[in-house]
Amino acid sequence: MNTCQVRLQAREEVAGGTMAFHFQRPTDFAFKAGQAIDLILPAAVAADGANQRHAFSLVNAPFENELVIATRMRDSVFKRALKMFPIGGQVEIEGPFGSLTLHNERARPAIFIAGGIGITPFMSVLRQATHDRLPQEMVLLYSNRRPEDAAFLLELQNLARQNANFQLLPTMTEMDKSDRPWQGETSHISKELLRKTMNGLQKPVFYAAGPPGLVAAMREVLNRVGVNDDDIRSEEFYGY
Repeated sequence: MNTCQVRLQAREEVAGGTMAFHFQRPTDFAFKAGQAIDLILPAAVAADGANQRHAFSLVNAPFENELVIATRMRDSVFKRALKMFPIGGQVEIEGPFGSLTLHNERARPAIFIAGGIGITPFMSVLRQATHDRLPQEMVLLYSNRRPEDAAFLLELQNLARQNANFQLLPTMTEMDKSDRPWQGETSHISKELLRKTMNGLQKPVFYAAGPPGLVAAMREVLNRVGVNDDDIRSEEFYGY
């Protein structure tokens, strides 16, 4: 893996308590949609070496000319340092790494299951697939508590309109705590919802990303509806 210096170019809030950070992209930095990097803050900023490094999936697609990560802004040493890091300041990145990339057998659909900030690797994949006009069926089950918590929801809705091969199925599980209207799904991702999603799709490959509890639960539910472990790819997001 390569290590290089990059500058922070911008930051923005993309959902309640979730921020995206935009970094300069080195001209020779190549990666596959769905991969990740380690972000390494200067030791003087991170307070101690143990809180200096964190892995993040890249939100941006390979065709885009920047590097973008997104994260829940938890009250940790690393997150506090990242939030206060000056625009124009330099950090190190190491990577890319990770295998949560789209399979090459285009005749087989992809079903993505994202919980909360687990959406980040799938944003990269979906942006690239839409840009390339990829002839592959893709479905995203995206679970959040409320619309306020759903990072990139508006962009995903736009991608679904642009890409006839992409179907977005978001669900909000705590609408009693929301101030926004919602006409969509409100259940947790269950066997019934998965069966309905799979209906009519031939030999799909499943991808799950999010908190460890969600990923473990999704693998178990997928097994219950007859999906073989060989057709499930997953990534657990710790400390997001």
